[in-house]
Amino acid sequence: MVFITVASCRKDTLNTSADAKLTLANDSLHFDTVFTSAGSVTKYFLIKNENRQKIRISNIQLMGGVASNFKMNVDGSPGVQFSNIDIEGNDSIYVFVNVNVNPNAANQPFIIKDSIKIESNGNTKYKQLEAWGQNANYIRSTIFRGNFTWTKDKPYVILGGMVVDTNAVLTIQPGARIYLNADAPFIVDGTLIVNGTKSDSVVFKGNRLDEPYKNYPGSWPGIYFRGSSINNQLTYTYVRNAYQGMVVEKPSNNSNPKLTLNNCVLDNIYDIGLFGISTNIVANNCLISNCGNNIALVYGGTYQFTHCTVVSISNSYVQHKNPVLTASNSIKQNSQIYTAPLNAIFTNSILWGSEGFVENEVVVQKDGSAAAAVSFSNVLFRSKTDPSFSTFSNVIRNTDPLFDSVDVVKQYYNFHLKTGSPAINKGTVTPLLTDFDGKARVGLPDLGCYEKQ
Repeated sequence: MVFITVASCRKDTLNTSADAKLTLANDSLHFDTVFTSAGSVTKYFLIKNENRQKIRISNIQLMGGVASNFKMNVDGSPGVQFSNIDIEGNDSIYVFVNVNVNPNAANQPFIIKDSIKIESNGNTKYKQLEAWGQNANYIRSTIFRGNFTWTKDKPYVILGGMVVDTNAVLTIQPGARIYLNADAPFIVDGTLIVNGTKSDSVVFKGNRLDEPYKNYPGSWPGIYFRGSSINNQLTYTYVRNAYQGMVVEKPSNNSNPKLTLNNCVLDNIYDIGLFGISTNIVANNCLISNCGNNIALVYGGTYQFTHCTVVSISNSYVQHKNPVLTASNSIKQNSQIYTAPLNAIFTNSILWGSEGFVENEVVVQKDGSAAAAVSFSNVLFRSKTDPSFSTFSNVIRNTDPLFDSVDVVKQYYNFHLKTGSPAINKGTVTPLLTDFDGKARVGLPDLGCYEKQ
């Protein structure tokens, strides 16, 4: 409910100037109670008239109307819109706001929003209303220091971003779900361990679950492993609908890879799926699909990709206009080019994109005297021209891998291999004896993250 009470003292003169404005304590009213059962919470805010003469509010309106989770009552009368309310000079009115929440309603958003419009003297202000909907762990602009473990008991909803601090370790157990707001980067300065399993994976995605927003790329910023971060290991982790999937900066300060990805999926990313900047990444049995640029490795670094499927098909969300793989020993900042040695190895992998805008799906660039060496062993890729500064062994060029099923209209993508695929039995034996699905690789393995059986 919204209750508005007006001071009894009145003045006769009404100030109608557009320069005479009302003020609000702030622009938003947050209901940050974590509900454990259906219930309601009431809060209030003040509308202040800091002028000497009284001002008339011509309109106060709950923008969501009768369908809103928020309710209001003015002078004892319930409704969604009221008019001609006077506030005396140097006085204020209280606005009480009530929200009812059923935290166990699965179809209810994690964040419930509405607003109240306040109009006076031709001026319009909005008070934004925000409540936590489903029962979840809500985290707003938090720095985690020490060691923490997240479980699958309740989803985690991130608002305003979060940081795993230097020397801190966040461990995420199988089945956990992490939903991130549009303003919520997931920043790792310490260590992130994700222990997903084939049957109980861990998912990072945007917190808009309603149609059509739940499938929009760029719904949240992404996961950022910054300079001090070390020993990050992600297993059966799905990262979907971000602006950038994972950004990994600077070399590790120990002998371990800065980031190890085992059986992970980065999908429907607006910009870059996996962005390595002078760092060390190991990726095994991973699917990186339908990104603006699937993999970008710049300013050198050391990389190893084994049994990975890297593929982009143009669709209504992300047009395939960039190579699926770009690797460079340089980076340009403020008109200055910096270089560092690049060493990248791709084994038993598929690098493919739909034809149209991109002729070369694999591009390797070199500047200055720093080394740039990229190895492709038992790899199927599409490229009009072989990438420079690269070596090749048993590669398959410009031959359709024959994925199981792709339906762009229905947004359905199955990147398993069809019978007769040229990628079947074309790999070399590696320590990865099972595929993404947990199937055994027998004899010569297939290329990509899926084994055809």
